[in-house]
Amino acid sequence: MSDTSKPTVGLFVTCLVDLMRPVVGFATVKLLEDAGCAVEVPQAQTCCGQPAYNSGDKADTLDIAKNVIEVFEKFDYVVAPSGSCAGMIKDHYPEAFADDPKWIARAEALSEKTYELMSFLTDVMNVRATNAEFAGTVTYHDSCSGLRELGIKDQPRELLSSVRGLNIAEGKETETCCGFGGLFCVKYPDISEKMVDAKVDDIVATGADTVLAGDLGCLMNIAGRLQRRGVDVKARHAAEVLAGMTAAPAIGEPAEGE
Repeated sequence: MSDTSKPTVGLFVTCLVDLMRPVVGFATVKLLEDAGCAVEVPQAQTCCGQPAYNSGDKADTLDIAKNVIEVFEKFDYVVAPSGSCAGMIKDHYPEAFADDPKWIARAEALSEKTYELMSFLTDVMNVRATNAEFAGTVTYHDSCSGLRELGIKDQPRELLSSVRGLNIAEGKETETCCGFGGLFCVKYPDISEKMVDAKVDDIVATGADTVLAGDLGCLMNIAGRLQRRGVDVKARHAAEVLAGMTAAPAIGEPAEGE
């Protein structure tokens, strides 16, 4: 039985975390529980619908969004370890249902209680530090959705500054897009490659041994380019470091025995 004195959080895991980096989901649960939340992970959740939305497929976008709303509207909050997915639910669901009087109120209600993980921890739960250690110098990449749609900039840095042994080295282009952009990197691969090369150059210039971010799509794109260029910089989701769950190989690295 859940503790009714704790705020209930529905964890929106995200497709990439579920399929490519489950440790980020486990780290998110730990951080939320440590903050005093009762966390549930609904099995009926699906994609947030962003790929369909970005490609102009309105019918599928609405169908997917309706399922997400029905699955998550019972919780006090919805939290995602991704500015991209949180931004889709928070900003674009109300836009998608603007002409639908039956669903617009439900979309807006879900929007109001949906947060990206770093923002939720600091802005809602007033978390200022975590009991974690990480030996090394990191640099932080601000994802476009988190920064521009949700205003996430200081929150992850405040949390990371509490990690024992961690030093933050800021790049000059922390706010510049990495070139992933969901479907953008598929439609415009040459432009995307030049953008991620510029991002890698900026990361290398910081002297950091690890790059962190709050969106797995950005991190997979950056990690892939780092490896193809032979650059020895690791990539991790910030939640892994904040939760002290960095035993797993970095993003893109083979697991032990592979």
